[in-house]
Amino acid sequence: MKLIPIGFGSYVSPDRLVAAVDPDSNPIKRVVSQAREDGRLIDATYGRRTESVLVMDSGHVILCPVGPEELSRRAAEQEGGAADGN
Repeated sequence: MKLIPIGFGSYVSPDRLVAAVDPDSNPIKRVVSQAREDGRLIDATYGRRTESVLVMDSGHVILCPVGPEELSRRAAEQEGGAADGN
């Protein structure tokens, strides 16, 4: 099973990842707030700044200290290819 490192020894399955998005937009802030209220929020930042929000197919939302572009690069490395950045 391939996993994407998201920082501080934490990993996610690329097969379960729906989206990696910037945390600064109001709609994403609402998604994070709702996930927190529902008990579906996982904070993997270890006190660092949230650089991306990961939405999983299970409905869980993960706060990540690594930006979406870097996650894309790491996922491409796991597949043995290169990310195009678009």
